[in-house]
Amino acid sequence: MSERAAPFHCPYCGEEDLRPHEAGHGAWECASCNRAFQLKFLGLLTRGLKRDAVEGDGA
Repeated sequence: MSERAAPFHCPYCGEEDLRPHEAGHGAWECASCNRAFQLKFLGLLTRGLKRDAVEGDGA
């Protein structure tokens, strides 16, 4: 998959009236609260995934 995911709602006001912002890749603007924000993937956490305590315990 080559396309990036778009946000579904504004992280500040929760509205869905979002448009790409002219600042560049990952930048969005909310027409409802007049804020601009940027999304950025930082990477995977080194601690990994935690297993559910019930799964695989044998108890």
